Amino acid sequence: MDIRDNLIARIAEAEREGWGGEAEGLKVSLAAAKAKLTQLDNLIARRSTAVNLGMPTFADIAMRTTTTTTAAT
Repeated sequence: MDIRDNLIARIAEAEREGWGGEAEGLKVSLAAAKAKLTQLDNLIARRSTAVNLGMPTFADIAMRTTTTTTAAT
């Protein structure tokens, strides 16, 4: 985010000084920085989502009971 903010300030400076080519190059870098931030936001959103692996929870296992029978003699 700091890089993005710095690029925005540098673009403003380049446009103010009349450096058209420099401003266009910085705009390309700004677009790449924004794309990277979007990519990171998406990664964070995916990591915070729980994934069901189909494994039973402890509560499911603890509630199970077993019965055994003994053989008659």
